[in-house]
Amino acid sequence: MMTTIRFGTRGSALAMWQTHHAMALLQRAHPHLHLESIIISTRGDQILDTPLPLIGGKGLFTMELENALLEKRIDCAVHSLKDLPTAPHPALVLGAILERSNPFDALISREGYTLDTLPCGASIGTSSYRRAGQLLHQRPDLHIRDLRGNVDTRLRKALTVEGEYDAIVLACAGLERLGHVASITQILGIE
Repeated sequence: MMTTIRFGTRGSALAMWQTHHAMALLQRAHPHLHLESIIISTRGDQILDTPLPLIGGKGLFTMELENALLEKRIDCAVHSLKDLPTAPHPALVLGAILERSNPFDALISREGYTLDTLPCGASIGTSSYRRAGQLLHQRPDLHIRDLRGNVDTRLRKALTVEGEYDAIVLACAGLERLGHVASITQILGIE
């Protein structure tokens, strides 16, 4: 009898990539298993027109996955570690952490600006407080604007002529996984 393991995942291209990557690693180690993915829509996926802190911040992309685990509709979930709540649900276990990918952030600008060449007062899109703080530490003149949506949506907002941002910041790892490396204007170093 073949054992089936159900993986819960969000439906974005990046979440699906991460889930299928984890499934492939598990399948390689245990070829006798039958693995399937189940897409679960989260509150963070459904509310796209409001900054994350205004709709709750914590658990927006994980609560529904946690509920599906607790209700035994799925056996495990794959998710970006950065989005997990710092205080995990006591009945759930973080079972594995995959090898880390590129840890750097990328600046993307349709005009080819780098962090140093962005015009004074330029608009930068990010929904990350960490990234906003780092950008403003280097360039206090920048205007940080909220940026929501999956990777493809964010790229569209940054690269179209009528886009509302002079640049955006995304994780290099996600861009690499989805084949968008050519969109990167500058890789932001740790300094």
